Amino acid sequence: MTLLSGQRAALAEMNHKAQNWLIGWWRLVYLGAMILVLAMSPSSYGRDNRRVLAQHTYHNTAPNLLGFTLMCALVTVVITRIVIVTALSYGLSQYALQVVIRVLVLELIPLTAAMFVALRCAIASGVELSLLRQQGVLESMQQRGQDPVRREVLPRVTAGIFSTVTLAALSCVVALVMAYLASYGFTLSGVPVYTRLFGQVFNPDVTLIFVLKTLFFSLAVSLIPMASALYDPIEARFRASAELRMLVRMFAVILVIEVVSLMGNYY
Repeated sequence: MTLLSGQRAALAEMNHKAQNWLIGWWRLVYLGAMILVLAMSPSSYGRDNRRVLAQHTYHNTAPNLLGFTLMCALVTVVITRIVIVTALSYGLSQYALQVVIRVLVLELIPLTAAMFVALRCAIASGVELSLLRQQGVLESMQQRGQDPVRREVLPRVTAGIFSTVTLAALSCVVALVMAYLASYGFTLSGVPVYTRLFGQVFNPDVTLIFVLKTLFFSLAVSLIPMASALYDPIEARFRASAELRMLVRMFAVILVIEVVSLMGNYY
């Protein structure tokens, strides 16, 4: 009897965890659909909402542009020199720039931009939203007839998406320029060859995968902290486990997106 009771308790606990896991993912999908509908609604861009959206977008993007871009430029120069020197030693110099473009621009920069925005902005925005929920601000807004998702969640999600896409796009351009300078120097003689190499790497299929990957990265790092702040328990004894689940969920989604993009690019 004791053994059967223990098995039943273990099965009940596993069932409860599975239900919570499914509910967590369903809430994330539901919030994403709701944000999409609100983002396409003209009523979401009234005067007050536009001001809030502009504030969040500015604070998530502008302070990070210079630092992240300089970091990408420095890393690009270092990696380019390492790859070129290594390729020359093996007699494979004609493939060096293609490797740099594929590894750095195509794979590392979008992933780095997403993780940077997640750690610098998105998780902090989720904490702010969780505090608003804990203080009853969201509930009082709903009682006054205001939509808290439209007012507080949509600007934060939109700002996270915009920040990720902007940092990734700008850093890719800077990385391409720095890779050219590190390879050819301050001369225009290598532009035709470099342009041809770039076109060989960024064919239409790869470009589409790159754009979709960056977009899904931005959605993941922007939506998951908001879903955790809105739906996870706000009691202090549960917050640590809720935040850990949020981080695990975010990294799992990013890993799946990266694996799918790699399969699309190289298989």
